[in-house]
Amino acid sequence: MTALTKLSAGQQAPAFTLPDATGTPVSLEDYRGGRVVVYFYPKAATPGCTTEACDFRDSLDALNAGGVKVIGISPDAVEDIAKFAEDFSLTFPLLADEGAAVAKAWGAWGEKIVNGEVREGILRSTAVVSPEGEIESVDYNVQADGHVAALRTRLGL
Repeated sequence: MTALTKLSAGQQAPAFTLPDATGTPVSLEDYRGGRVVVYFYPKAATPGCTTEACDFRDSLDALNAGGVKVIGISPDAVEDIAKFAEDFSLTFPLLADEGAAVAKAWGAWGEKIVNGEVREGILRSTAVVSPEGEIESVDYNVQADGHVAALRTRLGL
């Protein structure tokens, strides 16, 4: 396994442009000037990822009112994230990172245990990016349940 460097507060957030659920390119640069939560999830429509995405959906009004936007990124195909967004009424951008190049650049890729087996894959991770494009905070290997509430508390929202 390749050891990837994790991001830390104060670093410039790695740039990306990925397709959203409609295939439209979305760039981190599009969010410059405002705060944005960039979260990485392993697979659309799986139990933990659904819990986390629905928590973000249900908290979106409070986050947006506090000037914070949300972007979800997974290695799924555009078609899979489109179905996920539709099935669960997810109104924030979900981006397709097929090949996981962006996840790797953000340190959200590594070894994890799935059903008792060690595998490489997406590490459920969340970063808050400042209006200037710097990492404000980043958490790796977060638990899906309760993570959004803890993030809102930390952000004062």
